[in-house]
Amino acid sequence: MTISKSTLEFLSKLKENNNRDWFNEHKPKFQIEQNKVKQFYNSIMEQLKTHDDIEQLKMYRVYRDVRFSKDKTPYKPHFAGSFSRATKKLRGGYYLRIRPGESFLAGGFWQPNKEDLLRIRKEFEMDSQEIREIMNDKNFRNFFGKLQGDSLKTAPRGFDKSHPDLDLIRMKQFIVVRNFSDEEVLASNFLEEIDQSYKAMRPYFNYMSEILTTDLNGVSIIE
Repeated sequence: MTISKSTLEFLSKLKENNNRDWFNEHKPKFQIEQNKVKQFYNSIMEQLKTHDDIEQLKMYRVYRDVRFSKDKTPYKPHFAGSFSRATKKLRGGYYLRIRPGESFLAGGFWQPNKEDLLRIRKEFEMDSQEIREIMNDKNFRNFFGKLQGDSLKTAPRGFDKSHPDLDLIRMKQFIVVRNFSDEEVLASNFLEEIDQSYKAMRPYFNYMSEILTTDLNGVSIIE
């Protein structure tokens, strides 16, 4: 299973002609490309299920919500989907976007709620050795480079501004990202590269899942 060149070509044309008249005229072609991409994402899910417990695949709509945006173009010139992990014990999620010149996969924690965010920060404050080892692992660095996400400019309330792990404690998001060129997206091994990337996330997901399902003493909070 591969991504077709025609899919990227259609998305490029959609970006150039991002209006309802053009889209309605070319909707049959959109539906053909959408169905092919859905099959590709289903293949990813089947691969994921061989090494993780996946609850569902969510494909995102092409239509943009423009109510509160300065950008009033009505369509997203990309295909995107996410794979959620099953049960309360497995935290983190997988994501993939296909967009000409801007394709990437990602995983992690985009908008942790305040309770989860505090728990993560408290863990980093108490002991950062394990997350540092994960981040510095050669396999992790080869696939993702570093842990990414928005950060506060200073220490969160209640945390020491001089803490040696303030770079981690300040973070508000905890995301790993791998970008792909169009050539990589169209390559015959793209599905395998995605799967290997998702496998490389697992030590990080396992670590964060343990944090978010236990208290600071390591006692499970899952009922």
